[in-house]
Order: sequence, then C-alpha cells, then structure tokens
Amino acid sequence: MVQAPTLTQAGRRRVAAIDIGTNSIHLLVAEVDPELCSFSVVLAEKATTRLGERDPHTGELSAEAIERAFRTLRHDRDLALSHGVEQIVTAATSAVREAPNGRDFLVALQEQLDLDVDLVSGPEEARLIYLGVLSGMAFGDQPHLIIDIGGGSTELVLADGRDGRSFSSTRIGAVRLQREFCQQDPLSADRRSFLQAYIQGALDPAVAEVKAALRPGEQPLMVGTSGTAMALAALAAAEDPKPPLKLQGYRLSRERVDQLTARLLAMSPEQRRALPAINDRRAEIIVPGALILQTAMAMLQVRELVVCDRALREGLIVDWMLRNGLLGDRFAFQSTIRQRTVLHLAQSFGVDRARADRVAVHALSLYDQSRGLLHHDDGPGRELLWAAAQLHTCGKSINISAYHKHSWYLIRHGELLGYSEAEHRMVAAIGRYHRRSLPKKRHESWQLIEDRDQRRTVASMALLLRLAAALDRRPAAVIAGLRVQSLSGAVSIALEPAAPPPGQPEMDLSLERWSLRSCGSVVQEACGLGLRVPEP
Repeated sequence: MVQAPTLTQAGRRRVAAIDIGTNSIHLLVAEVDPELCSFSVVLAEKATTRLGERDPHTGELSAEAIERAFRTLRHDRDLALSHGVEQIVTAATSAVREAPNGRDFLVALQEQLDLDVDLVSGPEEARLIYLGVLSGMAFGDQPHLIIDIGGGSTELVLADGRDGRSFSSTRIGAVRLQREFCQQDPLSADRRSFLQAYIQGALDPAVAEVKAALRPGEQPLMVGTSGTAMALAALAAAEDPKPPLKLQGYRLSRERVDQLTARLLAMSPEQRRALPAINDRRAEIIVPGALILQTAMAMLQVRELVVCDRALREGLIVDWMLRNGLLGDRFAFQSTIRQRTVLHLAQSFGVDRARADRVAVHALSLYDQSRGLLHHDDGPGRELLWAAAQLHTCGKSINISAYHKHSWYLIRHGELLGYSEAEHRMVAAIGRYHRRSLPKKRHESWQLIEDRDQRRTVASMALLLRLAAALDRRPAAVIAGLRVQSLSGAVSIALEPAAPPPGQPEMDLSLERWSLRSCGSVVQEACGLGLRVPEP
C-alpha cells in the first residue's frame, strides 16, 4: 500500500483515488475534513489509455495498452504522493476484470509501482458509483435511478436518500460497442437497428430488476454520470442561449436526447470531431454511448435526465471515509449534504463562523416571524436564506470594498453540492443583495434569475438577510433575540439584549437599533411598509 507523510492543515487528511477504466484512467486527490465529514477536490486528472482495446482474438490486454496504463499510473502515483496523500485507493473495472491477463497486470502494478488495485465486480462498481453520486446530490424522498455508461459496462442503480435498492452491471459500454459494431461510420439504418436491438436485449435484465424494486406510483429521477451523459449535456448546453456555468445538475429531456442522438448518427467521424463541446476521443465513441442512454430512457419510461459530475472515483473517497470511521452512516452523510457543502465553502474563504451563525439565526427568526408581512415564501426560501447568511461575507476575502459583489462571484463560482443550478444562482443573488442597492435589470446577478417566482424569493430573502446583517455590528454577541409585530402600515422589530457579564450593566443596543433603522427606506421600497424599531 503506497503511503506518504501528509502535507495538510491540522486535522485535515488527504487521500487519492484512481479509477482504472476501460477508456480512461482518472486520478482524484481529495482533502477530507473530519469535523464536517466532507471532502474537497484538490486535483483531478484524466488520461485516455484505452485498456478496452484488447486483442481481438485472445481478449487480453494488449502490450500497447498496458504500456500506456503503466505510464499514466506511474505519473498519477507520483503526483498523488507529491500532494501528501496518506493512501492511494485504486479500483479496476470491466476491461481488467474480463481480460485473461487482467490479474497479471494487477500483480505487475503491485510489484513495479507498489499500487494495490482492487478488481471490483460489476455490482461493486455500481455501489461505488452510487456513493459518488450520494456525495454530490441531495436525493430527498424521491427515488433516483443512476445510469453510468462506461467504456466496457453500463451500471444501473436504484436508490433513495435512505437505501440502495438495486445495483446491476451490464456488459455493454461505449468502447466495447464501438469496437464490435461500429466499423461502418456513419452506421447504416440496418446496422443501427441491429445495435439498438442488441442494447435493449442486454439491458433487459437490469431494467426488469429496477422496475421490480420500484414501489407503486413512484416516479424516479434519472441521473446520468460519466463520459457519455456529460458529453451529451455539454453538446446541449453549448446551444443554450445562456449556457450554465457547470454541467452538474444540468437537465436533458428525453426529446433532447433523441434529437442529439439523431444528429450524431447522421454525422461523419470528422464532423463529430469538429464539435467543440467534446474531444476527439469522445467523438469516436459518442454514438454507441448515446444509443445506450436513449434506449435505457425509453425502456425505463423516464422523461428527463439530470447529469452528475461525481461517480466512481468520488465513491472511492466516500468508501475510504466510511472504512476509516470518518462517516458514521452514508445516509446521514447524504441527508446533511447541503449544509456541509455550505459550511465547507464558508470555511475555505475564511468566513467568521460565529458571526455568520448569529446572522443566520437572526435571519431565520425574521423569516419565521414575518411570513405574510415581509415575505410570502412557503418554505423553499428558508434554506436558501440560511445558506446565503453563512456565505454573505465571503467576498471580504478578496476586498472589503463592495464585498457583496465579490461574495456573489465567489458563491456563484464555488461548489455547492446538493443545490440545483437555479438554487445556486439564487443563493449567490441573496448574498449579493444583502446590502447597498436593490436588484436592477442591468445587474448580471439579477439577469441570471429568469423565473419570476425565483426573483420574488431572492428579493424577499435578500431583504431579510439585509435586516439580519444590520444587527451584526460588533464581534461579540449582544442580541439574545428579536420580536416582529405588524403595525398599521408598518413592521416593528424589537431587540432583546443578551445577558451581560456578571456585575456589568445591561447591553446598550443603540448602535444596532440605529443600524436597523437605516434599512427603513429599503423596507419601504421593497414592501411598502414603514419600519419601526422601538426603544427599550
């Protein structure tokens, strides 16, 4: 087992994961925070090694593929060790487990590179993919149907936020089908029909298993991971009027997948390679991959796909955390994903946690007491308000001047796992508008919030955050609580001072009352209400 001295901050631990796939080898270096039970990605690299291009007669890994893999893995090992990882966890999937000389290859890796590689089965590969997705998406109560189309196999997982119900692996993948069925390119109509029938037959057992695990009336959300799904999402997103900043959480309708597949089928290899959204190697294997996805969506009768950029390599990190006692329960890990990712981002920008917590408490108290008065949100905005309260000062890490604008940029470009793209934009905008001007049409942060209801939520939550932030004038906690009342044409916010230290007079909150009253014009403009801040 390769180990090295750690180079992390106190309490942090670094670990590397290597995924030896049929088409590519992926390296991920992660920094684990035991306190937050979370990890952040320090480094991610991918190399196309094409282990799936095996000898057509013997099925063995070719000497050329082995040489490419060794060269890449030596580089990955050295790079991981240079980052101070305490362990490198490595898994090999379908190409290696099916090759007659696959185990010889793994023995050579251990002897020559000191890499202990776990040769995972198909169901175990599906489980690790599930753990990776679990670390990057909030499942809630809705069942999720994960499809991972690799080079040599396709994994299907049915799970919800509490349990994994079905783990299956099918021996069809983009590289395997390209090699066996796509010598003619573009495919003729007859060859395409044959390939679609072959894919359907191969998927039948896995699809039947998934359907048997679904409860009456359940409508699962399909999640696509890895190369094919991400490539199709990239192609679709490139044509959007406002392309997303990240593909994580991007949604593709079944009709859109059908359209993209039809276009790709009609293209020559040269035309596909000319597409700027995908690289040359992906262009070679995108057609069979797209046909697998299209067929699976039709067989499972799902109308939409959401893409997730986490998969097996992140699953290896989560599995390492579980085995090392850093996660008590993977489902508890899932249930707090949104809170942990916010706190992790706040920590990375040096946010004063105690002050952010106080602002969040005040903001949520205002939310709970002023429904129907300062806002008309029915629930979703509360969690976005909490996230924005934790992050609203992160822009101070760049510059104290106009820090709210820097906060918007940092939140917008940061990683908020478990949040949709729209929610991510909303959190950033709430943080942006907690001070200075109200939203204006010319602001990019406002233009990105296109939905009218979402704009209404952002405006009202930003107002509550503005009021809560106005109470945070001193490093120490001086306010024990607040009380909101409706007056005729106005809203009253009374402040309760914190208990003073023994022998000291009661806290003087004149500074906080003055600060709160300074928000009166904004409250009037936003809600048409006056603001009263009574004296004690």
